[in-house]
Amino acid sequence: MKLSDELPVDHRLATVYRYGAALCGVALLVFGILGFADRLSPFDTNGGTIAGLTTNGALSLVSVLVGLALIAGGVVGGNFASTLNMTVGTLFLISGFAHIFIMDKAANFLDFGMPNVLFSFVMGLVILTFGMYGRVTGRLPHDNPYWRRRHPREAARESIARRRAVASGATADAPHATALPRGAAPRSAR
Repeated sequence: MKLSDELPVDHRLATVYRYGAALCGVALLVFGILGFADRLSPFDTNGGTIAGLTTNGALSLVSVLVGLALIAGGVVGGNFASTLNMTVGTLFLISGFAHIFIMDKAANFLDFGMPNVLFSFVMGLVILTFGMYGRVTGRLPHDNPYWRRRHPREAARESIARRRAVASGATADAPHATALPRGAAPRSAR
C-alpha cells in the first residue's frame, strides 16, 4: 500500500499542498515573465534587476519552468504536490548555498547576487514548509494519514474500535469510538 492511497482526495492537507505549490509557482512565473519582458540576454551578468533581484534570460527561463512545475503540482494536488514542494524547496536551499560560493566567479551564469541568495533561502523555506505541513511534527492527529502510516498498530486498533462501535449501533463520533489508550480493549470486548 502506498502512502498516497491513504490520503483522501478531500483531506484538508491536500488543500495546503495545492495552494502552497500554486502560490509559489505563480510568484516564480511572474518573476520569469518579467525577465523575458525586459528582453534580458541569456547569460548576461551585468546586473539587470527585476523586483530587486539580479537576473538574466537563463534565470528567467529557470524561474518560468519551476513556476510551471509548481503550478502543475498545485493542479494535481495531494501527495504529489507535497513531495514536489519538498523537492523544489530543498533545491532552492541548495541553490542558495551553492551561489554563496560562486557569486563572484565565472560559474555564476544565473547572475545571482546576495538578494537572490536570500530570496532563494526564503522561497525554499516557504515551499518546503508548504510541502512538509502535516507530514512532519510530533503531534499529528490520529486521523492524519502520515500518523497512521507511522503507527500501524495503533491505527489498526482505532479502526477496529470504530468498526465495533458502528456495528453495536454507536456513531463513529461517540467518545468511546475514538482512540483507545494502549492496551485497552474496546467496550464490547470487556
